[in-house]
Amino acid sequence: MSSKAKQTQKLLLFRLAGERLFGIGTLKIREILPFMRLTKLPHSHHAVIGTATFRGSAVPVIDMAAAVGYPPLTREEQEKASIIVTDIQRQEIGFLVRSVQQIIETNWKDVMPPPKALGSKAFITGLLDVEGDIIQLLDVELLLAKVYPESLDTQEVVLTDVQSETLKSLNILMVDDSQVARKQLSDVLDSKDIPYQVTSNGDDALQILLRDHELGRPTDILVSDIEMPGLDGYELAFNVRDNSALQQPYIILHTSLNSEMSLSYANQVGANEALTKFDAEELLQAMLRGAEQAR
Repeated sequence: MSSKAKQTQKLLLFRLAGERLFGIGTLKIREILPFMRLTKLPHSHHAVIGTATFRGSAVPVIDMAAAVGYPPLTREEQEKASIIVTDIQRQEIGFLVRSVQQIIETNWKDVMPPPKALGSKAFITGLLDVEGDIIQLLDVELLLAKVYPESLDTQEVVLTDVQSETLKSLNILMVDDSQVARKQLSDVLDSKDIPYQVTSNGDDALQILLRDHELGRPTDILVSDIEMPGLDGYELAFNVRDNSALQQPYIILHTSLNSEMSLSYANQVGANEALTKFDAEELLQAMLRGAEQAR
């Protein structure tokens, strides 16, 4: 397989409570700051402890431990804590964590999906074994949806009858390891009665693509997250493009990352487009561009 599809990812490891280690991809991170004086936000979620000034802007800061169900950091603990400033889904958010540990390099193939026993309310998208330590990768999209539930509201998008019928005629496959992202994707198409298939990981998505091709109903549009356990979005796109026997779908990589580097890399592995989550209008317009190619 070409090295284009074998991009390693860096993870920042940190602690929220006790000795358990958590991780988040460094492409989401703008900066790591020591705890600073925060401005209180009235009528906010209990986990939002205020705003910090970052490069001239007011950035909300979430006590990550409190947001995922651990006891909030005490005032004394906050003084020794760090704020991870992230750029996720078109907004800057700060996360207060007990301690930052280190940055490691890994491959998404080594990330295991979380056990089903954890249930749908777990804030975990994957597990990684690092020298005997089990790192839990946080589902930041789910965390933000719990703190800001209004972010899940699907914007109304107007399609003409021709556009709607065009998308209804296509075989659309969507893949994302975040349950929140899957719901957002599904809600957009459900609101227009557009049929689709959806799965939670790249390995299953590839099998669906191959199966549907064999059944004579090849996938027309593939919408995939980038950061996923097992086969990530980059590798999924590359594997599809590398299979000359497969009728080629229009590939849209859809990610919470705002990094220009991650989006340009998407084009290198064969994606037609790369979008930052979540804008229903942008997504449907990208699908319509894919429909033009499928004709």
